[in-house]
Amino acid sequence: MSFLGNRVLRKEDRKFLTVGGSYVDDVDLPDALWIAFLHSPVAHARVTRLDAAVAKSAPGVVDVLTGADLSIPPLAPDLPMINPLMTHPLLCEGKVRFVGDLVAAVVAETRGAAVDAIEQIEVDYETLPVIVDPNDALAGTTLLFEEAGTNVAFEASFGHDEALFDGCDVVVSQPIVNQRLAPCPLEVRSAAARVEDDGRLTVFATSQTPFAVRDVIARELGLEPATVHVISPDVGGGFGAKATVYPQEIVVAAAARRLGRPVRWTETRSESMLTLGHGRGQRQKVTIGGTRDGRVLAYRLEILQDAGAYPSLGAFLPMFTRMMLTGTYDIAKAECDFTSVVTNTTQLVPYRGAGRPEATAAIERAMDLFATEIGMDPAEVRRRNVVAGTDRFPFTSPTGTEYDIGNYDTALAKLLETTDYDKLRAEQRARRESGDPVQLGLGLSVYVEITNGLPGSEFSSVEIRPDGKAVVKTGTSPHGQGHDTSWSMLVAEELGIPLEDIEFVHSDTDLVARGVGTFGSRSLQMGGVAAKRAAVQVVEAAKEIAAELLEAAPEDIVLAGGVGGLQVAGTPTSRRTWSELATAAIEKGQPLLAEVDFTSPGPTFPFGAHLAMVEVDTETGRVSLRRIVALDDAGHILNPLLAEGQIHGGLAQGAAQALIEEFRYDEMGNPLTSNLMDYLFISATELPSFETIEMETPTPRNEIGAKGIGESGTIGSTPAVHNAIVDALSHLGVRHVDMPANPERIWRAISEARATA
Repeated sequence: MSFLGNRVLRKEDRKFLTVGGSYVDDVDLPDALWIAFLHSPVAHARVTRLDAAVAKSAPGVVDVLTGADLSIPPLAPDLPMINPLMTHPLLCEGKVRFVGDLVAAVVAETRGAAVDAIEQIEVDYETLPVIVDPNDALAGTTLLFEEAGTNVAFEASFGHDEALFDGCDVVVSQPIVNQRLAPCPLEVRSAAARVEDDGRLTVFATSQTPFAVRDVIARELGLEPATVHVISPDVGGGFGAKATVYPQEIVVAAAARRLGRPVRWTETRSESMLTLGHGRGQRQKVTIGGTRDGRVLAYRLEILQDAGAYPSLGAFLPMFTRMMLTGTYDIAKAECDFTSVVTNTTQLVPYRGAGRPEATAAIERAMDLFATEIGMDPAEVRRRNVVAGTDRFPFTSPTGTEYDIGNYDTALAKLLETTDYDKLRAEQRARRESGDPVQLGLGLSVYVEITNGLPGSEFSSVEIRPDGKAVVKTGTSPHGQGHDTSWSMLVAEELGIPLEDIEFVHSDTDLVARGVGTFGSRSLQMGGVAAKRAAVQVVEAAKEIAAELLEAAPEDIVLAGGVGGLQVAGTPTSRRTWSELATAAIEKGQPLLAEVDFTSPGPTFPFGAHLAMVEVDTETGRVSLRRIVALDDAGHILNPLLAEGQIHGGLAQGAAQALIEEFRYDEMGNPLTSNLMDYLFISATELPSFETIEMETPTPRNEIGAKGIGESGTIGSTPAVHNAIVDALSHLGVRHVDMPANPERIWRAISEARATA
């Protein structure tokens, strides 16, 4: 019986539920020093004096580091199109640019001694005007990087046609805020480093991309990559934020080399909220136009992206927003321009969906705004505008994005039928007619997103050991997705080896030959396909050996079903075990091993349809999320159990953005939500039981037929919940409520609508 497509329990769970995982903070490093960082208490200032004399003489202190002490060049922006003058010093050199910016570091015998000594460093700051609002950054009256002469980190214009909306009966515009979010992985960042006896540097880092950590540390410290060994053990969540290489990891490595002793660091939750990259942070203006019979003819999205104090890949994310501009809809004319600016805030990085949720949030709100304007049900507007059927794929959008395969109208139809949409609308009408203060809202989202959106390849290898067991190595880096189970399923399917006899090796740059990492929902369709192909190659190589041992033709050799190894077809007694085959291969001087670097012919495009039902108390603004029904089509599903876990997590994270999450600053750049007492974090008490609808439209771009699943739930759920909230208030004259649609915003929106009625 095939493993594939079945609800196989996670191999990983026994360890996590019994002895627990092994994280960077658990790594045993005898004689290790601790490092603590001094963070700027002000958002924008020149450092006029830094005196560490008292700290250097504090008990247990071994060293105090400043930018001048390190003499390491600042980090350049991730991409060449980002303003190259907006570099990121590891420790500030003369200027701080956000609350939390790294000013200095103390290395001490204990963590407590390091933290105590940090408070002994004396710093004088000459405060400068602060920019928190991206619109203020555009004015350019205050510059974060004077040498750049601008606050614009990256911008792109693809043309602005004044006649774009000609021929439209109706044109609707609306500013939308896709607010800043803190990723909040369960495990905060941690790093450790030691210099080995042979002079090589070993670095432990909680990272989604250990090979990138290796390469950046080597570059910044002037080392050859081969002399740096990076290990990422178990990683407790990443959500994209841990795919970035941060200054702290480099400083830890530099300190270990400088002092000749192991050095370690683990941030606090408050430090994580301040300095782990944030997500989203887009100001948008949508304009949509069409006919009164519900046909959308033109769409424009203007984006102002907050890049934070130090622009990195977050400044580039509007390119992904533009890529997915028109979503699932067949819109003839569409435009998107954007500008990314620096502000005195934490840097923006890719966060679960990375530019694609912003595109979906914009187009899905625009479709509801258009539906309201023409007096048509939002479901009907979507029916009339989605790219219908499968025969139009691959489909090229107005921005040149080629979708691999889709079935959007079927997804919408299945959702509406499953939820009995017409009955829900009837219940809504009844509530409105009765004047019930608690009103019902329905929100739809029909989305498509891109996974594996960046070009490249991924590595996997499969080897049969002399004991007959298999070792799978991969360049991807799991942090909760179930890679061990998935890769083992794929390899077991090809080799006929039990899942428990497959060892999974990852996230170690010495044990794995090469790799890219885990982000953009790329892992299964890249690393998984590579592992499957490597297993196939191992079988083919083993057939040659078995044929020689059994005196048969290679084409007559098949898997020995149920008992392991290979046999002559139709002759079960003429068999060799995997142990025998692996031993024979080694005797020939070549282990039974295959390595594969898989390059996909293109990205894949998961899609789906979500419905959210909310109740809104119009007297208090309180929202209760009563129901989420989600259809997420990610192609062929390898393991429904794992896929459901990803969908459920995504739905929760997406709903949280619509309802409660927002990282906020005051006008002086002081964080107002710097810990989990102030930053609202959704829990099971705010969420209903999720309802999911199965649908599979396999992609032709890999032999598994799999697309990414890790971000889809988030991308579809946010606009569904957001639309539901506005829908509950639409009969009161409320047109829009910015996210998070909390009670205060809702109450104000209702009050303003009543005042102007």
